Amino acid sequence: MNRILRSHDWFQRKGLDGFIYRAWLRNQGLPDDALDGRPVIGICNSWSDLTPCNGHFRELAEHVKKGVLDAGGLPLEFPSMSLGETLMRPTAMLYRNLAAMDVEETLRANPIDGVVLLMGCDKTTPALMMGAASVDLPTVGVSGGPMKKAHYQGQPISVTMMWKMSEDVRAGTMSQADFRGVESCLNSSIGHCMIMGTASTMASMVEALGIGLPGNADTPAVDAGRSRLAREAGRRAVALTLEGTRMSSICSMKAFENAIRVLAAVGGSTNAVIHLTAIARRLDLPLRLTDFDRLTADVPTLVNIQPAGTYVMEDFYRAGGVRAVMRELGKAGLLHGDCLTVTGQAISSSYETAEVFDRAVIHPYDAAFKPNTALAVLEGNLCPGGAVIKVAAASEHLLQHKGPAVVFDTVDVLHARMADEDFDVPDDAVLVLRNCGPKGYPGMPEVGNMPLPKKVLQRGIRDMVRVTDARMSGSAFGTVVLHVSPEASSGGPLAIVEEGDMVELDLAQRRLTLHVSEEDIARRQLQHAQGRLAVARAAPRSGYVGLYRAHVNEASEGADLDFLVGCRGDAVPRDSH
Repeated sequence: MNRILRSHDWFQRKGLDGFIYRAWLRNQGLPDDALDGRPVIGICNSWSDLTPCNGHFRELAEHVKKGVLDAGGLPLEFPSMSLGETLMRPTAMLYRNLAAMDVEETLRANPIDGVVLLMGCDKTTPALMMGAASVDLPTVGVSGGPMKKAHYQGQPISVTMMWKMSEDVRAGTMSQADFRGVESCLNSSIGHCMIMGTASTMASMVEALGIGLPGNADTPAVDAGRSRLAREAGRRAVALTLEGTRMSSICSMKAFENAIRVLAAVGGSTNAVIHLTAIARRLDLPLRLTDFDRLTADVPTLVNIQPAGTYVMEDFYRAGGVRAVMRELGKAGLLHGDCLTVTGQAISSSYETAEVFDRAVIHPYDAAFKPNTALAVLEGNLCPGGAVIKVAAASEHLLQHKGPAVVFDTVDVLHARMADEDFDVPDDAVLVLRNCGPKGYPGMPEVGNMPLPKKVLQRGIRDMVRVTDARMSGSAFGTVVLHVSPEASSGGPLAIVEEGDMVELDLAQRRLTLHVSEEDIARRQLQHAQGRLAVARAAPRSGYVGLYRAHVNEASEGADLDFLVGCRGDAVPRDSH
């Protein structure tokens, strides 16, 4: 091997410095030849007992290590900040950028030549990908895989159903005993959510980008194939390092276009819009919100999977998985088949021989599961910076709708009013929740899928148009306009909507309109700006939250911290000796 690697500057040094670098690693039991100049592959592990979706990553890391050793590399595992979606408060999204910073600085500061990223739960994937992108080493992504099917009283259940069940309990059509019974068996194995929520969506994006191996998205966590995939990832990380193939060589603009079309075809989470934008911008790629609408306009939903459909990830895997979906898109001329992947081959080689084994799960392009695109980007005077709606999870009769606004200034106000059994709204109301964006909450929580008033539920209504600057869980459903930009806390028009204002959603025209005169909008915004200044002065100015509030970008820009955008490379600023 003639390639000069980063780690050589540590382990091939002569004198005291080289002595120190090598000697202190010897206490790990490394033999003499372990530091002979072979590639050092970092294994970035987001394992934590506090992140149940990633709870099996210790074992997964061991398979990666074996693969690295198989290929003649030296594996060195290190932890990253782990972001557990279910337990972290106020929201894991608040800490995505902090975890990305952790990964970036760890990679740059240490003798690492290439890296394997172990990621699963919703925010761990974008965080690790963002951090790695800013350093741009040879990189392979390994997702943890979805959990197996779950059942209750002989019937299949999933994470998506918990939202409906919660509403059924509030409506009095499901007992608390049954609700608790479902709780006890919902999460039936290791792995992340078994539906096309954010975790499975981002795993699909990793595969579609070519930074993960074929099968990364859908191979179940409990399947031996997941362990084999991890081992092969270790081998490929060594090969990519020796070849000098960096992350930016794989995650090109064309690769992101592929991923966005796959996002639409699988009916993926709207959260991927924010995360893909943030990852692309770490690579200095000019991905914009409008690109999502342009690239998905002719892509129907092909996969019948929850929350947009019926089946779960285990069914998707057995039906052919992401590779089969990509073949459908490739046959329709919608993919760049020449994009390089971590296999060392073009991405077309991973899907051109793929088969569909169950057409009830994966539909053909010309007989799609849902003809409407899975997601759409909206514009209009209520969202001049854009907004997103997951069409595949919305109610068709609400995609052209106009109704009076019912406004909630904060999520606390929302919960208080929904707890009031006498609270009611008109059947055609548009629920508006604000001050839940990146700055406003802070952290942009998954509260966009607002509950409906009990009286509305008792009338048999299960969906209403909802508009918010928050996010929505990838496992949720409903006609919800999300990521309204600029957010209310930044002075966006959402901040000046008043109770009873008419709000119109027009999917066909991609418009979200506040039917208030331009003069009234300008007057209200001036009044709001004065009050917003007082709120800003009272906001936290210290600690990470203070830093986050001061520097976070709008959702339409990926909600990254402004000073973290871009690729800074792997060069160490200065030697410590």
